[in-house]
Amino acid sequence: MTIKVLGPGCMNCKTLEKRTITALQELGLDAVVEKVEDYKKIASYGILHTPGLVIDEKVAHSGSVPTIEKLKEIILATQTA
Repeated sequence: MTIKVLGPGCMNCKTLEKRTITALQELGLDAVVEKVEDYKKIASYGILHTPGLVIDEKVAHSGSVPTIEKLKEIILATQTA
């Protein structure tokens, strides 16, 4: 699984990255977590508001920083989809 955190490097983006890593650890899942700060790459995913969360090249969330529990739900939902 590859997870990308999209954003310019603001506090919300950093928080999303930390929470995503924590959620993965709590779920016992291995994933590569990447930060994407390049505006052209962020725009290529079609999100209008950062931070964004992309799981296996599909936008899973954007525009806010979910709780760790919500992130776990999002991650698990992408695995069953």
